[in-house]
Amino acid sequence: MVTIRLSRGGAKKQPFYHIVATDSRARRDGKYIERLGYFNPVARGAAAPVELNLERLDYWVGVGAQMSDRVTKIVKGHRKAQAEAA
Repeated sequence: MVTIRLSRGGAKKQPFYHIVATDSRARRDGKYIERLGYFNPVARGAAAPVELNLERLDYWVGVGAQMSDRVTKIVKGHRKAQAEAA
């Protein structure tokens, strides 16, 4: 089964996460099918905390991919922020 989840990167105490579509059996930071965006929880200044390719995310969900709980919250917040900006 395909899962959309976070893959950790960044330095110690400076987390940076890629949002990826991956096989559910793969390791957290292992092989992935497609990178869909990123989440930076410690973004400051003009740096964007979330960047997502919503078209590809919707495609993966449409073909049966399951989003993790954290990714669901991130996507929901991102869509809300985009709706307010428009």
